[in-house]
Amino acid sequence: MKKLAEVSVSAEVAFHDVDSLGIVWHGHYYKYFELARTALYRSRGFDIQDMHDMGYIFPVIESQCRYVQPLKYGQTFTVSARFKAWDRYIHVAYTITDVKTKQRCAYGYTKQAACLPDATMLLEIPESVIHALQS
Repeated sequence: MKKLAEVSVSAEVAFHDVDSLGIVWHGHYYKYFELARTALYRSRGFDIQDMHDMGYIFPVIESQCRYVQPLKYGQTFTVSARFKAWDRYIHVAYTITDVKTKQRCAYGYTKQAACLPDATMLLEIPESVIHALQS
């Protein structure tokens, strides 16, 4: 198997992402994961429209986030995303890191299944998709 890709994106915590305690609401970490996952797919030339054109959709079937250090308003961070596997599902791992301190703030993963447009789940990732991810 070819080396699996990894990308990083940078962002700043916006005011609308923090709760009354001044820290990022836990659900927004998945939004940050999504930013990095989109960049990861685009780095392989395989964006949402490409998936659609191949006749597949890729819903998230499992996700997890571990919170290590809370992100706060104005804090800059990077989110890295990398493919861990793409056999039965596409497994993407994430790490959120503070830009200044280099401390890990959160980490997690998502798993996406390959489905036909009618939502019929496939038992493995099609070869054409694996080829696109390896390009």
